[in-house]
Amino acid sequence: MMQAGELMWSETEQQIAKVAFEKAYERETQTLVQMIRDSADQIAELKDLWKLHDFLSARRHDIDGKYDYDYSELIFTFAQLVKQGWLNLEDLEGLDKTKITKVAALTRM
Repeated sequence: MMQAGELMWSETEQQIAKVAFEKAYERETQTLVQMIRDSADQIAELKDLWKLHDFLSARRHDIDGKYDYDYSELIFTFAQLVKQGWLNLEDLEGLDKTKITKVAALTRM
């Protein structure tokens, strides 16, 4: 049986995957930007600023690690993004049904 990292991606699937990947990235980063805008007004002391800095550093580490576009890991990345709400299975329409089924199964784990 072929493992997720061994899946072949057609040119069309690569384009669909890239669009979905970028859509999830845009959703997550825009949500983060809005959250920071909303919370910036609540900075009253220097400790609040450092707390925001620490939060942003952690989010940067998380986002930079999560959005590594690697075909061998893409099924797992998509499953994580669906679980976290940044991507919907509908965003993956056009991919081979096997890939979508794998993503859906991984979201339930």
